Amino acid sequence: MTKKQSYFVYSSELEKYPYPAGCPFNTHRVKLTRKIIQSIGLLSGENVSEIEPEPADRMVLKKFHTARYLRALKTSSDGKFDSESFLMGIGSPDCPVFRGMYEASALACGGTLAGADLIISGKADVVFNPSGGLHHAGPEKASGFCYINDVALACTVLAQAGKRVLYLDVDVHHGDGVADAFYGRSDVMTISFHETGRVLFPGTGFEDEIGSGTGKGYCVNVPVPVGTYDAAYMKAYKSIAVPLIEKFNPDVFVFELGADGLAGDPLGHLQLTNNTYAKIISSLLSFGKPILATGGGGYNIENTVRAWALAWSVLCSDDPEFDLSFGSSGAMVGITDRQGGLRDKELVATTEQSDMVIPAIKSTIESVKKNVFSYHGL
Repeated sequence: MTKKQSYFVYSSELEKYPYPAGCPFNTHRVKLTRKIIQSIGLLSGENVSEIEPEPADRMVLKKFHTARYLRALKTSSDGKFDSESFLMGIGSPDCPVFRGMYEASALACGGTLAGADLIISGKADVVFNPSGGLHHAGPEKASGFCYINDVALACTVLAQAGKRVLYLDVDVHHGDGVADAFYGRSDVMTISFHETGRVLFPGTGFEDEIGSGTGKGYCVNVPVPVGTYDAAYMKAYKSIAVPLIEKFNPDVFVFELGADGLAGDPLGHLQLTNNTYAKIISSLLSFGKPILATGGGGYNIENTVRAWALAWSVLCSDDPEFDLSFGSSGAMVGITDRQGGLRDKELVATTEQSDMVIPAIKSTIESVKKNVFSYHGL
């Protein structure tokens, strides 16, 4: 795909439905990301377009969520909150009730589903919906700032269209909602790289969670330790994800790009730079398959916005090293006064950090290979 047809998904309507003040999930990140890439000229051109989504239809939402849950979500959004809704996770500290939460969730989901439709129709090679990536929601459960699971729905729609789907999740939190959705299936492979559930929400995603029945070996979890840095993370990615992708040979990637694995994120404990995300995107592009990318977590706003802008530049450019800096400081895009454009400076791991991280990474790689690889002839 030397001339990729790329689509950026954005709706200003989402600005009308912010999460309550004090909630770490800040939807303003998407507007800032768009501002950067628009200022650089990466929202238009022969092979780049911007689309405004429509809210996902209730009938489509019912491909994953129950009617009972959707009804509770809508009535709570309209101000009619009750104990039944609370038992579904609505109104919890991480999934607060606020007016318009149903509309916001349906619209964010509509963006991801629009991307799936563009890929199914053959019109798109790359789609990025930074408002999506709400991977914790279950069929009847709100969780982790997520009310409607757009990525699980996108995987479902793509699979129903006959596509072999590889779902890759690099959010710092385990992509539990998606892993659970396809735990017994082999047409959708889920691979989640995340900080170990021993110390971080949602407390799942261990190496022995590999799927069930015909799905055994198609759910892949790669928990990494506190302090994991670029080189160690990429070692795990190259050792596990790359050979599995080659064997599974997907028709399409669904890529959850949560940026909360970056150093300095207040809810995570990893030490990644956005260069790792750029390298993973370049790796995915090398397989020559369509990519439906979404946002996700990311609670250091400046770092998240820069990471997503860099991600888009790599996704829609023919040059994987394209940086958007043009020799200027990042100040020109209104997000930071750091020098060097959108790419983070390399972080050098200390000896102490390496001594702590590398043995744990090696152990994880060995466990995943032992538990999963034999199902794929590896």
